Order: sequence, then C-alpha cells, then structure tokens
Amino acid sequence: MVCPYCHNKDSKVVDSRSTADDRSIRRRRECLKCSGRFTTYESIETTPLIVIKKDKSHQRFDREKLITRLLRACGKRPVPFEVLQNVVIEVENELLNSFTNEVSSTQIAELTMKKLKDIDVVAYIRFVSVYHEFSSVEEFMNELQKLENNKKS
Repeated sequence: MVCPYCHNKDSKVVDSRSTADDRSIRRRRECLKCSGRFTTYESIETTPLIVIKKDKSHQRFDREKLITRLLRACGKRPVPFEVLQNVVIEVENELLNSFTNEVSSTQIAELTMKKLKDIDVVAYIRFVSVYHEFSSVEEFMNELQKLENNKKS
C-alpha cells in the first residue's frame, strides 16, 4: 500500500477490524519510512445484483429502495430501524448466495415478506397489500385469513 504522505510502498498493518455491516475490513497502517498512519478499507469484489422488474426492465439492486419500502410499511409501528437494516442485509445476502446475478423483483418481495411477517404482522400486511396491489377489502380479508390459519397450525 502506498503511503499518502511520502509515497513509500512499504507499510505495516497496525490494526484490523470488520466494518459495521461486515462487508469490508478497516485496516490502520503505518508507513515504514515516515511513520505516518493512514486507514485503508478492503472489500470483496462482487458482481452487481441485477433486478428484473415486472415489466421485464433491468436495474441494479438498490438497498435504499428496499429500506424505503420497509420504512413505509412500518410507519408508526414499534420496529427499530436497525431491525429493518438487518432485513435488507439478510435479503441481499440470500440473493448474493443464490449464485446468480439476476433476480426477479418477485424474489426480493417474497424474501422480504417472509422476514417481515416474523417482525410485525401489521407491517407485513401493509407491505403485502402494496406488493400485491390489493384493490378490495376481500383481498385484505383473504390475506388476514391466511395469517390466522397459519397461526392455528
């Protein structure tokens, strides 16, 4: 690693830590020539996740978009933001571990709904109603009935 102060190519690692999201490693380095200290970040290079939308268009997976949807579903619900961040990380990790770089928006929604159902049922219903584009009370009632039946099983 090149020292940003004297441009020497030799340095030693003083400290290494994972970042909060466990996606990279933070390294504190010290130049062997000038003793200057600097920080580097090391991360795994991955191919981007491509989302195939319902209209067959393609776009990059956007964590912010998913967190926005979750925040909307959990509006005025007692769900901590950290929990929603973990849902997004878990969904993204499952998609990355599927060994394909193209996923459908349906897959993302299904994974998200499965996780949200265990966190907050009201937020789950809100998310499902938007995703499935409920247009009647009967559709809400059918989804609630499915939840009730699963609870009894």
